[in-house]
Amino acid sequence: MPLPLVSVLLPVYNGEPYIAAALESVLRQDYQRVEVIAIDDGSTDRSRDILERYGKTDSRLSIISRENRGLVASLNEGLALAKGELIARMDADDIAYPSRLSRQVALFGEEPRLALCGTGIDMLIGNRIIRGRPNPIYRPGSLRTLSMFFTIFMHSTVVYNRTIIPDEMLRYDSNYVHAEDFDLFRRIADRFPVHMIDEPLVAYRIHEDSVTSKHKRQMRRTHLSIVAENLARDALLDDSAALEALGAAVTGETVARLADCVLALERAIAARPVEVRGAYEDGALCFFYFLYQLIADEEQPRLTHEFLTRTGKWGLIRRRERYGLLAATRAPWCSRISLAASRRVDRLARHLQSVPAATVLPEHGLT
Repeated sequence: MPLPLVSVLLPVYNGEPYIAAALESVLRQDYQRVEVIAIDDGSTDRSRDILERYGKTDSRLSIISRENRGLVASLNEGLALAKGELIARMDADDIAYPSRLSRQVALFGEEPRLALCGTGIDMLIGNRIIRGRPNPIYRPGSLRTLSMFFTIFMHSTVVYNRTIIPDEMLRYDSNYVHAEDFDLFRRIADRFPVHMIDEPLVAYRIHEDSVTSKHKRQMRRTHLSIVAENLARDALLDDSAALEALGAAVTGETVARLADCVLALERAIAARPVEVRGAYEDGALCFFYFLYQLIADEEQPRLTHEFLTRTGKWGLIRRRERYGLLAATRAPWCSRISLAASRRVDRLARHLQSVPAATVLPEHGLT
């Protein structure tokens, strides 16, 4: 049986500092039957020069360079050009470990009806890596439900099976800009089997110029809209507009309305059959932490205090955050100082949990 061709979609916009490492990690996969479609989306740095240098030495790399049209347009253009039975995503600032594609291709061989597969990640921060760990919520049969609440895969880890996914479905929707992956994953998972290889096969780079960092507010707003649609469709929430209201503005009124929404969601989930309830509870818990972080990032401790009090969720946050927020209504300045100190402790903890990247990447042949 011939090995399937894997088309790797690699959109690039001003990726000069990282694109060489990303490209090498794909071209040096232990699975070699690949085509790489790099779309230079109007870069103003040396990204195109770097791509062309690699293109001269490896015929598997195709380069499209044009004016800036945005990520969704680039992805859909790449999908239209792809020749492979399997289509892999790769970001220009991440690093795929050498066995990533071979592991995913093997899984599709074992499960021919599988539509979509993602993997775990390590986090690459500067010159250090935080090793990823398996997440117990990724249980067999849970991914459809989880996909209603959050983006179940990191975008640069996924492979699509175009022999299963209809062409009209395998497209990114520009109505969900900066959360286009969340929208596509939920649509696929709603109809077809999907799978998580829950071990790190990609090093996901965290930096200030990433799309996630630069467009966090818009991404969260779109994320809320998608969850609102999902919950309304699944008859889990009457006031799903409360989520979109929070996305528009984080105020005392929208936080209070959101808290009522969270409690109503819990009651609806509690009424679900016991055999499916666990996945809904896991999804709702992940969504709670998303909401909590969204509100906390406004740096108005009284709003976070209000949300936790109305939902009765004080026990779900870390002790030092509780201490910092308890004074929010009487002494907001004290809360801000305490929470800022907590963030510094978090940065130190991440550093202590991490290892030098040089100890991981050479292990995978990615110096």
